Amino acid sequence: MKDKIVVLDTNVLLHDPEAPHRFGDLRVVIPMQVVEEIDRFKKDHSEKGRNARRISRLLDSYRDRGCLADGVPIEGTNHGLLQVIFCQAHALDALPAELQGGGGDNNILAVALEQLRRGGLKQAPEVVLISKDINLRIKADAVGLQAEDYVNDNVSIDDLYAGFRELSTDAVTISSLHDEGQLPLDAVTDPEGQHPQANEGVVLVDERNDSRTLLARRQGNSNSLKPLDWLNRAHLGRIKARNREQSFALDLLLDPSVALVTLVGKAGTGKTLLAIAAGLHQVADTHHYARLLVTRPPISLGKDIGYLPGTLEEKLGPWMKPIIDNIDFITGSSPGEDSEQKKKQRHREPRNAWADLQGMGLLEVEAINTIRGRSIPQQFLVVDEAQNLTPLEVKTIVTRVGEGTKVVFTGDPYQIDNPYVDAESNGLTWLVEKLKDQPLVGHMTLTKGERSELAELAANIL
Repeated sequence: MKDKIVVLDTNVLLHDPEAPHRFGDLRVVIPMQVVEEIDRFKKDHSEKGRNARRISRLLDSYRDRGCLADGVPIEGTNHGLLQVIFCQAHALDALPAELQGGGGDNNILAVALEQLRRGGLKQAPEVVLISKDINLRIKADAVGLQAEDYVNDNVSIDDLYAGFRELSTDAVTISSLHDEGQLPLDAVTDPEGQHPQANEGVVLVDERNDSRTLLARRQGNSNSLKPLDWLNRAHLGRIKARNREQSFALDLLLDPSVALVTLVGKAGTGKTLLAIAAGLHQVADTHHYARLLVTRPPISLGKDIGYLPGTLEEKLGPWMKPIIDNIDFITGSSPGEDSEQKKKQRHREPRNAWADLQGMGLLEVEAINTIRGRSIPQQFLVVDEAQNLTPLEVKTIVTRVGEGTKVVFTGDPYQIDNPYVDAESNGLTWLVEKLKDQPLVGHMTLTKGERSELAELAANIL
């Protein structure tokens, strides 16, 4: 059997500091160039800096067990070996002329190729370069080296859990659920005989008349389906569900037994608006939560505008404008108001609602990088643009949730501005797949844009 070796790139370790433990009994090689690059990140105050320090501590703990140059057995494996290797001059010379002397990625490439060649043609080991850098994987392929993305925490975006399903049934069953307020799970199953998952929505469709439908949900691990009770009893003013996905989403957001909700969808589907509206209702009207806490990662679309002056709240102002817009819309005038009311509405201070809610202690804006170390009880926490977070950052936020707090993550996996994650490796989609079917967790994928006809056109075609 061939010896199999994996060579890790810097970005893999910065993405997941526990990556050396993810390859079982294989030999894991870390080029010295990677150690040098990690050292440059160790003083960074971002998540990359924390991960750099974690991987440095991990390597140091293995150094105490033996010589890293010779290889140290990986904890929890039978034959796994962790090794740190220098890039030799002759290995660099063996690279194609265009790649010689480039340093950085080329040194990592040279180490990987040297591992491939060291056993000779007949006994050459199987070597795989693991990198999240597309260009390095292309270079590796060009020189005849196998290269793969790091997919330990990747989620196929095409197979992402939708949060609801359609089931065909007869008219009697639909009427029974409508009249009695519940229906045993055994009365409706999918073609494979599977029941809906915990907190999953169900669209019951009359098999003889597909225009007759009823929306229901399995609440937690209960043994029955129930109509959308929480949606039907809430009064959210001008905010109404415009499609079935929004109806399911609002029912999850309004149900206090669901402690974590994830909303995924393209731009304009109403993710943030629904979350903020449900949060304000439960803070200001029903008083189920003490405060609405809003945060989002400060990652720019396009070139960064640089450091901002002022207090923390003033610095966060530009990043919170989408939240302010949503609150302004929720508290603004309704389309049916008379012209005099609309005239007064136009002349009011446009940010009064935002300032008033903060002044009453009902709304708080939080910088996402200050979440670590906090305990957040009795609050409705909305994490917007969560597709720009790493799985570790999402885990950090969820583990801050205190007693009585509900946390909502919203985001669009197709609009990612963080260069270190993509549609399949970001923390939002990772969270959806990891926690589906948990009785405390609900998810909904929103597909229909409701912002405007133009916004829907752009989201679908552009």
